[in-house]
Amino acid sequence: MKKYLKLLRVEQWVKNLFVFVPLFFSGNITNLNLLVESIFAFVIFSLAASVVYILNDYNDIEADRKHPEKRRRPLASGAISKSKAIGILIGLVITDIVLVLLAQLYFHQPLWKFATIIAFYVVMNLAYTFRLKHVPIIDIFIIAIGFVLRVLAGGYITGISISQWAILLTFVLALVLAIGKRRGELINAQVSGKTRKALDGYNVQFADIALSISITLAIVCYLMFTLSPEVQARFHQRVFYTVVFVVFALLRYLQQTLVYNRTESPTKIVYRDRYIQVTLLLWVATFLIQIYFKK
Repeated sequence: MKKYLKLLRVEQWVKNLFVFVPLFFSGNITNLNLLVESIFAFVIFSLAASVVYILNDYNDIEADRKHPEKRRRPLASGAISKSKAIGILIGLVITDIVLVLLAQLYFHQPLWKFATIIAFYVVMNLAYTFRLKHVPIIDIFIIAIGFVLRVLAGGYITGISISQWAILLTFVLALVLAIGKRRGELINAQVSGKTRKALDGYNVQFADIALSISITLAIVCYLMFTLSPEVQARFHQRVFYTVVFVVFALLRYLQQTLVYNRTESPTKIVYRDRYIQVTLLLWVATFLIQIYFKK
């Protein structure tokens, strides 16, 4: 079972929690109907993401076998055969289509926009897998757009409108994650002496500058989000002070990356760093207090 979970990259499904962003920031987290719709969006997006991961691993089998870590992936290691992986992929596609049709039957909103987002996400990532991941800058933009699509999917399936600042914030936060991952790959390449085409057009100095710019933009976007009239009206004006948590978490991530030279993916850093985890929990708790006790 473990090898199949690794094939689906279930640990990466945490990224799909972004579909809950519209529900959370709209103050409707206690609305059971909208929560169920958001859960549907999470499951559908997660399965679509797994389709992309399988295609990516299938396409990169030979390259992954030469990588010190990626060679342990189920397809590269031979733990799962190519034919079995394709069968699982087809099953995921069918399941996703069935879930979208069920959602259309039982939910109140017309879901053609949601279905379009899912289809566009898959097509975009197919282009990324077979070509665009080798094009510098465009590759990290595609990753960032993927997170924006998750937020839009959550908004379309629930019918919740999304703030422009929230969309921009999602984009620049995702850029932070994408650039941080590229930087880690560059450091590893310097140590091992092995590089790959996806890193062409990048170096550590560029990654450091781009990471600092993206984190600065993320802080500014979050600040503007908390000061926007719609957010100030929806929550108490004290929501502005949650900026402290965001600044701390981003600076902690920057410290782990630039000072301690952590080369693992940003997702793994979040999984392992207690300071960032506690800060995120405090941030979530503060927002929940604003929702329930805003008066």
